[in-house]
Amino acid sequence: MIEVQVSGLAIDDKTKSPVVILQEVDGKRILPIWIGQNEANAIALELAGQKFQRPLTHDLLISVIRGLRAEVVKVLISELKENTFFATVLLKHEGAEILAVDARPSDSIALALRARSPIYVSEKLFDGGPGEKVETESLRHLTDEEQAEELRRYLESLNPEDFGKFQL
Repeated sequence: MIEVQVSGLAIDDKTKSPVVILQEVDGKRILPIWIGQNEANAIALELAGQKFQRPLTHDLLISVIRGLRAEVVKVLISELKENTFFATVLLKHEGAEILAVDARPSDSIALALRARSPIYVSEKLFDGGPGEKVETESLRHLTDEEQAEELRRYLESLNPEDFGKFQL
């Protein structure tokens, strides 16, 4: 498993669907995952550090988890089947018992951000398909603007049959 961070959010111009971009913590490979609008909003609000008077759904779930004396240990995004990503949220109860909860990657990411827990992606998701390897050595010397342009070109090169056509 490879640790990733949320690199950003984008909108698929063709489908108008939000896309969360995960990037290796110690590398340059990325994994785009198409998500729903509500989940994109939940991720965006947490990334922006916006807090509300009343808890939103993911905030409520974190409160319930903590109230049950548990914690989000990590999130695992493990596989892709028929264009659907699968994730697991690992909870630790009272410091000992581990519970694996099946969840959508978008909800898992929103929870991990709120819990300040790490997110991991299976290596096989970077080996082909939507997580196709990006050559990292050539990107190390690029400026932020050049890296953003590389990312844009990479996203445009993804297989449209698998993930819908889009234009950034």
